Amino acid sequence: QVQLVESGGGLVQAGGSLRLSCAASGRTFSTNGMGWFRQAPGKERRFVAAITWRGDHTYYVDSVKGRFTISRDITENTVYLRMNSLKPKDTAVYYCAASRTGWGPYAGYDYWGQGTQVTVSS
Repeated sequence: QVQLVESGGGLVQAGGSLRLSCAASGRTFSTNGMGWFRQAPGKERRFVAAITWRGDHTYYVDSVKGRFTISRDITENTVYLRMNSLKPKDTAVYYCAASRTGWGPYAGYDYWGQGTQVTVSS
């Protein structure tokens, strides 16, 4: 089992920045990739960004390219999502997820965090 705990969400004005953190614990050695997803009110949960556990490859959905950066600290077993130039449409609950077998938007994710709310005001 892998446990994931997100933090760093909050209320920010449009154009502002936030950094989300996802602390992983448990059998993290079984993890192949990490991802961030988001779910806006009344909508399905959607992929945002992913990184290999080793941190050598990243992938972003087009709508966040150039604004969001995913990274990881291998010593702290933590994955980050730095979000710049935030827009009201970025408002959502953001979830961290871990995959045992793959990474990227089409991987199956086996473990999920509880989510952290990001609200961007106009």
